[in-house]
Parts: sequence; C-alpha cells; structure tokens
Amino acid sequence: MASKLKKIFLSASIPLADRDPKYFDTADNTAIRDAVIALARIVLPKAELIWGGHPSITPLIKLVLEKQQLKVEDHVTLYQSNFFAEFFPPENEYVEKIIRTDALDDKASSLQLMRKEMITKNDFCAAIFIGGMEGVEDEYKLFRETHPYVPVFPIASTGAASKILYFKDKFDDERLLRDFCYLPLFDELFQGIVDGK
Repeated sequence: MASKLKKIFLSASIPLADRDPKYFDTADNTAIRDAVIALARIVLPKAELIWGGHPSITPLIKLVLEKQQLKVEDHVTLYQSNFFAEFFPPENEYVEKIIRTDALDDKASSLQLMRKEMITKNDFCAAIFIGGMEGVEDEYKLFRETHPYVPVFPIASTGAASKILYFKDKFDDERLLRDFCYLPLFDELFQGIVDGK
C-alpha cells in the first residue's frame, strides 16, 4: 500500500535557453533525461516518487511507469499549481494521484505555495536533484531547512542547478559529479534507504 512505501523527493527540470545562462550553459540535457529515467527505474518498484510537475520531466516518468507493472497511484504523487493549469502536459492524465494547489496572485507565490505543500507535508527518506534552474535551487533550500537529516543527492553530472548546489554545499562524493552510469549509481545510492536495510 502507498502509505507503507517510503517517499523520495525529486526536483528536476531541463533548463531553457531564454532563462539564466548559468543553468543553460552547463546543462547536459541527455544526462538529465537519462538520470530521471534511471531514477524512476530504480526507485519506483520499491518507493513512492514525489515531484512538482514539470513538462519536461513528467513524460519521462510516464515512460517508465508504462513499462513497469505497478499500481501507478501507489508509486507516484505529482504536485501541480493551478496557476499553470492551462499548460499541464497530457501525460498528467496518466498519473492518478495529483495534488493541485491553489493559484495565487502571481507565478512566484503560486510556486512557493506548491513547494511548501509538497516538501513540508511529506515524510521523505531521500531527495534527489537533477539538472534544473532556480526552482531546483529553491526546492533544495526548502528541503534542507525542513528535512535537515534526510540524505540529499545533487546529481552534478547533469549540470545546471544541480552542479551549482554540489559545489556550493561542498559535496565530496565524486560519483555525483563524474558518474554517468545512472542505473548502478542510483542502485548504490538508494541501497538501504528505500528497502529499510
């Protein structure tokens, strides 16, 4: 049952060319896609993956879900802000468990509300950060503040915000920076975290 599965937080996105170049210029889009797919393949059979819906990420997770014979509602929870309702990707329809937060007066406050609901109202066993822009940095900051003892993994090899976070917080696990073989990497990182060993 979903309530017994451990929860893993995912924060990820593919940087856009028209946003801050500090994210776009270091982003490895292939690595971001590969990492998200590998993460889903490793953790979904054993855990519940929770993320804030991003048009570039939800379709990737849907691909993995379609190939695994799992009860979708038990293994994924998608958060969306109603501020972006007209832009929801069609893949959202595949996810049975969607938590939609209220649209507030502007984009920033609407996103802040969604992130607060998503991060503070769940009991996580780990968090992983892949690629991303300022939203990934914001979610990382809030996660560290509210879950200070939960392991976090910024996958710096995917570039962008995750690489910035890796160096900013002085992570010393070089696998996060140099390892592009994501399936064995995530298998190692999450061993003992999701299965309770």
